[in-house]
Amino acid sequence: MLPLAGITVVSLEQAVAAPFATRQLADLGARVIKVERPGAGDFARDYDRTVHGDSSYFVWLNRGKESIELDIKDPGDRQVLDTIVGAADVVVQNLAPGAAARLGLDAATLRASRPELVHCSISGYGPQGPYRAKKAYDLLVQCETGLVMATGTPEAPSKAGVSVADIATGMYAYSGILTALLQRATQGAGATVEVAMIDALGEWMVQPAYHAAYGGSETRRTTAKHPSISPYGPYQAGDGNRVFVGVQNDREWARLCHEVLGRPDLVDDPRFAHNPERVVNDDLIGPLIESAFATLDADRAVELLDRAGIACARLRRPVELLTHPQLVARDRWREVRTPGGVVEAMLPPVTIAGQEQVMGDVPRLGEHNESLRAEFGGAREEVTA
Repeated sequence: MLPLAGITVVSLEQAVAAPFATRQLADLGARVIKVERPGAGDFARDYDRTVHGDSSYFVWLNRGKESIELDIKDPGDRQVLDTIVGAADVVVQNLAPGAAARLGLDAATLRASRPELVHCSISGYGPQGPYRAKKAYDLLVQCETGLVMATGTPEAPSKAGVSVADIATGMYAYSGILTALLQRATQGAGATVEVAMIDALGEWMVQPAYHAAYGGSETRRTTAKHPSISPYGPYQAGDGNRVFVGVQNDREWARLCHEVLGRPDLVDDPRFAHNPERVVNDDLIGPLIESAFATLDADRAVELLDRAGIACARLRRPVELLTHPQLVARDRWREVRTPGGVVEAMLPPVTIAGQEQVMGDVPRLGEHNESLRAEFGGAREEVTA
């Protein structure tokens, strides 16, 4: 049995953060019932049409779930929802601020009669404070927590290339739900779990905030280079491809100079002897590395760096993830069915010896209407009569 077999999760979810959390639970064997708006569904279904006609976001976030269309303001549909919630171990919601309470789907209401219930609310800015009713989307939270101003070029700040605020929030919701289920197993009571996007991404931004506050200077934007370690960034090889080099300490700098650059004289050069000096003179280091790489293709440069024990990587395009040699060698891809066809889906990052996590189908909107209504409340015509 998978770890969460027998656990039922009901999620009133939209977009990325909550679906990301509940997909992790589905992968671990939980039954996840996704409640969607009739005729429209989770609006992430319409973000794009790139995966066999479906949204790349939705396909990524919603495998292994059951989809039911419910109008939760309709008395009959609300009866179905209440019956499903009554059988659930976990309720997850990321409705608009205040909506869950108005609908009687908040933790206080649901857990009053069922204290064993685990209830998780995901919001942008938390339930109190001046921002509590403010709309919060991923990029907006990246702005509010300082990530955008810490990313990009010296001339132009930039967003992260993925929905990092949503992903951070989803992971904290996932771990919070697991913690609450463990508490229930050992202590008998469920829990009220709250996760705010500003808290989740804010946690990730504490180090640069400390660096700026206690270092007395604003965070530098250094493109793909590390702002406080050098050399730590991308360098062009002779074939036009780029190799990312990460030197962590003075010993590695010495090996880089001796074994890759062929410049042992640089080891004790006062401009480069220690990391603080290398950071100050980073603009001089780049040409030295690219001069040594000029006669090498990227594969050969990586080979020399690996041999010298210098951390390095190829700068790959996102599409190359699907054919990455390390992932292929470790058999990390599985076929998953979507409404429009089959896709390659990556196994969840956590592996459990002797078990393979569920890689269920991605549901079409309302795919499980009939079966779930039969189980929890009958056909729509019956419950709305």
